[in-house]
Formats: sequence, structure tokens, C-alpha cells
Amino acid sequence: MRVMIVDENEARAGLIEAGIVAAGDEVVARLIGHADLQEMVERIQPDVIIIDMECPDRDTLEAMSYITRHHPRPTVIAVDRSDSESIRAAVQAGVSAYVVGGLSPERVRPVLEVAIARFHEFQALRRELEQAKSSLEERKVIERAKGILMKSRRLAEDEAFRLLRKMAMDRKRRLADVAREVVAAAELLL
Repeated sequence: MRVMIVDENEARAGLIEAGIVAAGDEVVARLIGHADLQEMVERIQPDVIIIDMECPDRDTLEAMSYITRHHPRPTVIAVDRSDSESIRAAVQAGVSAYVVGGLSPERVRPVLEVAIARFHEFQALRRELEQAKSSLEERKVIERAKGILMKSRRLAEDEAFRLLRKMAMDRKRRLADVAREVVAAAELLL
């Protein structure tokens, strides 16, 4: 595993690196502070990010939000002190694991495994949600196209659906794509 460490404290970063190396993983970057975090993640493409700090700050959380949207990957934040608001903000930013009390070298590997598992679980849920949204949008456009055909050709609902399906089969296109074309054509004529 390729790990990026972000820490303002050199000694603490060294302890985390020792835990990563002892677990058989590779540290591909060590950043002091979060200033270049987004750029470094884009350039280096680490498998996992570990951020160790006293308390999560707004800039780090904003950088994590950007990374979660554009370059998602498992992320661990280890903090010395925390509060409910900081935890909530970190989770909203896409952090996979939030550890209070710092990261000792022997805890690094188990925390990384939890973060990776949580990350993959969250990504699967995100994909399912996107598929459900897409399916719902397709249903809506198909219903709308059926309504247009029913009104313009005076068809019953099942006849309009059969016509849409036949058009899709004849054109070797997806039903939702043909429905979008019907809706677009109807909007042009109105």
C-alpha cells in the first residue's frame, strides 16, 4: 500500500512512518502541514492518506472535501483532541477513520484496515445511490414520453409503452434514450 502522511510534527510523522513500514507498506510522501495536500494527492496518487494533527482545522477539512469529490481514497485523521463538531465535519469531508489520541506505530495497520474497509463500503453505497437516482430519472423520462405519445397519438398507456419499446429495439438503443428523444422532440414542437 502506498501511504501519504500529513503531519506538522516531524517526530510524530516519523513514528507513523515506522508503523507503516513495519506493516510492509510504503510511505510515498510526507507533508509538513496541509498546504499542498490537493496538489500532492493528484500528483502522487497515494492509496491511503494519514493526517495527524492536534485538532482538525477548516483548511484541512476543505482540502479533504475536495479530494473526496475529485480523487476519493481512504483517509485517516488522527487528532490529539476533538469535539463532536470536528468529528461531524471530518465525516462530512469524507474521512474514513477518525482517531482521537494520536496514532502509535502498532495501531497504524489496524486503523488503516478499518479505514480502507469503511471507504470501500461507502463507495459501494455511493454507487448504489447513483444507480438508484439514474434509474428513477430514467423511469420519469419514460413516463413523460409515454404521456406525450398517449396525448399526441391518442394511445392507451400500454400501447404507448409498446411503441417506445419497439422504437428502442428498431434503433438498437436503450429505452430511456429513445424516451429522451421523444421528450426533446416534443419540447421543440411546443
